[in-house]
Amino acid sequence: MTTSGTDDEAPLIPDQRRELLVRLLRSERVLSVHQLTEALGVSHMTVRRDISALEGEGRVLAIPGGARLPTRVGAEPSRADKSVMEAPQKAAIAREAARLVRDDMVVYLDAGTTTLGIAGRIEGVNGLTVVTNDFAIVEEFGLLGEVETVHIGGQVEYANRSTIGLLAANTLRGLNIDIAFISASSWSAHHGVTTPVPGKVEVKTAAMDSASVAVLVADSSKYGSFSMYRAAELRSFSSVITDSTLSDGAVESVRSLGIELVLADDENEPAQTDRT
Repeated sequence: MTTSGTDDEAPLIPDQRRELLVRLLRSERVLSVHQLTEALGVSHMTVRRDISALEGEGRVLAIPGGARLPTRVGAEPSRADKSVMEAPQKAAIAREAARLVRDDMVVYLDAGTTTLGIAGRIEGVNGLTVVTNDFAIVEEFGLLGEVETVHIGGQVEYANRSTIGLLAANTLRGLNIDIAFISASSWSAHHGVTTPVPGKVEVKTAAMDSASVAVLVADSSKYGSFSMYRAAELRSFSSVITDSTLSDGAVESVRSLGIELVLADDENEPAQTDRT
C-alpha cells in the first residue's frame, strides 16, 4: 500500500518522507528498498539517499537491499559464542592492528576475541609490555614467554574470562600506555561505543585516558547496535579498525567524524585506509 498520498496531494518534503520511513521501520523492523519505494511513492535512488541520511543520524541502519532499525543489545554473548562469530573479519582486523605495535611499547589489549587475535599476531617486537584485563590474552603471551604481561585485576567476569570495575580501572590510571586497543560489542557513529555492562565502562575509559593513542577494533556486524551504557564517543578514538563489509553509509558516517578508518580485508588483500 502506498502511504505517500494520491497524485492530487502535494509530495512530502524530505524531512517528512524520512520521518515516514522511520515510522514504517518501527512497524516492520526491516524493509527492502523496493518495499520502501512502493510505500513512499518515490524512486529507488531517493529511498537510498534517505536511508543514507538517516543512517548518518543514527536512526536507521543500511543493510544489503534495504534498511532496519538500530538494535538494542541487552546482554553480551558469552566468550564461547563470541569465539565463533565473524571469525574471518576478526582475523583481518587483528592483522591490521598488530602492525601498529612497535619495539618498547606499552600496549593495552581490552578483553575480547578480536584483541586475542591481535595477541596471536604480534611478532618480531622487542621490549614489549602488554597490559590487559583478559585472562586468555595472558595465557597467549604465557605460551610465548617473551613478552612482559600485566593483568590489571579487578572483579572477575567469568563468562568473558576478564575483569571489570573500579579496581581494574584504578590500576590502569596508574600506567602510561602507548596504544590502547579497545573492543566493543556495539558501536556506531551516533551512539559511540556502548555496553550493557556498566563495569566495562570504567575500564575502557581508564585505558583510553591512560593511552597516547586509542584504537577501536570492532567488526562491522556490531555497527549500528547500541546498549544502555556509553563507554566513549567514536571521535574519542584516533582510529577505527573494522572489516571491509561495513556499509557505505556507515563508512561515510565514521569518516565525517574526522578519524582514521581502516577497512581490513581478507589475508590476501591490502586494507583500505581513509582519513578526512
